[in-house]
Amino acid sequence: MLDDVAALVAERNRIDAALARRVRAAELAQAPERDGQRSMAAWLRGHCRLSGSEALRLVTAGRAMEHLPALAEAAEAGLASAGQVAEAARAVTPRRLAAAAAAGVDLAVIDAVFTGVAVQRPHADLVAVVARYLLGLEPDGPGPDPTEGRRLVFVRHADGSVSFHGHLDAVGREKVQAAVEAHVQADRPAGDERTRAQRQGDALVQIADNALASGAAPVLRTVKPHVAVRIDLDDLADPATGAGAATTGFGATISAARARWLACDSGIARVVFGPDGAPLDVGREQRLVSGPLRRAVEARDGGCVFTGCDAPNSWCDVHHLIHWIDGGQTSLANSGLLCERHHTKVHHGFRVERNRTGDGAPGDPTVRRSPPPRRWSPPLDRYRSTTRRSAVSSLGLSPVFTVVLARPAAPARRRASTAGAACPSARRRAGPGRA
Repeated sequence: MLDDVAALVAERNRIDAALARRVRAAELAQAPERDGQRSMAAWLRGHCRLSGSEALRLVTAGRAMEHLPALAEAAEAGLASAGQVAEAARAVTPRRLAAAAAAGVDLAVIDAVFTGVAVQRPHADLVAVVARYLLGLEPDGPGPDPTEGRRLVFVRHADGSVSFHGHLDAVGREKVQAAVEAHVQADRPAGDERTRAQRQGDALVQIADNALASGAAPVLRTVKPHVAVRIDLDDLADPATGAGAATTGFGATISAARARWLACDSGIARVVFGPDGAPLDVGREQRLVSGPLRRAVEARDGGCVFTGCDAPNSWCDVHHLIHWIDGGQTSLANSGLLCERHHTKVHHGFRVERNRTGDGAPGDPTVRRSPPPRRWSPPLDRYRSTTRRSAVSSLGLSPVFTVVLARPAAPARRRASTAGAACPSARRRAGPGRA
């Protein structure tokens, strides 16, 4: 079985080499231009449906094989992979070929060295050999600015999640890795079963949390950058509302539970929509947790209160033990610090209860499993009055959300023209104000 795998890898190497050769031949013949494309890479993306990076890799490999014939021969024999050819291609860019010629470098010797390492040694060794060659090729002096090659690309997926890739110079990488590693090593509670990759992902989000919470980030579109979420008020109040109820500022769709998690330690502003979907009124943002209250909670809890976690104050949100949408007060007694990871857990099956000591004072917290959420039913007469309190008021909350609801427009009588008829989506938007 393993022999079959090795044979297939060798065959793939031969196919990749042949494809790179044909791509280069087509490029030299200007075939893509005659077919209406501006470049060979563009033709590969459009006609072969390759990704941008895959198309560029093929074009680069074809060019490199012209300058590295020994490595090209090894690839055509199935002994060198497309990845190895791509790594060696870094040494034969036009600028580096010119630098090698100026320095009197015998490229045939370099080709032989690269080929020997590629055929006999692990891929990491070839990376190191190419890097050493490029380092010796650079002329004396400051050289080009390494920061010019920095890049970061976000790839958004249908479920709102994101993948990213990019490139950092050595110093930039050291800074980012040092910051991530500091958070990885600090966030190691007892019984932590996360993989290193998961801990690094959590660390990156925590770094972003700290930067946004500090208030020192540059202004973004006239306001301080923050996480923005739009959700209907009824969906926010109903614990049984599921996925797809809220939209973030960058267009991702999240569940109502995730929105309630964010709302624990956030500012809330209401926007009231009319029958046509146009905003009628925009209220001022109300901060749920004030600065003095947060300082008091930090002084009492000293970090995340989830069992076994020792995340510091600066990593934590202020969580409402009884959620404010369920009538919980924004007070010291109803607040507790939770780090981002454990705050998520509390909104997905756990709850934190603060024990009472003998004299009735708040004591250490206890983490328990939460019962299934009860279904919240909005009033049936929600559209009967033009101006009224929101459904949240019936839960005994202070009027943070005072929502002015416009009476839905009556359906127009059928005429020759349908102008003015209220579409179903417009009638839906005439419902509860959106927070």
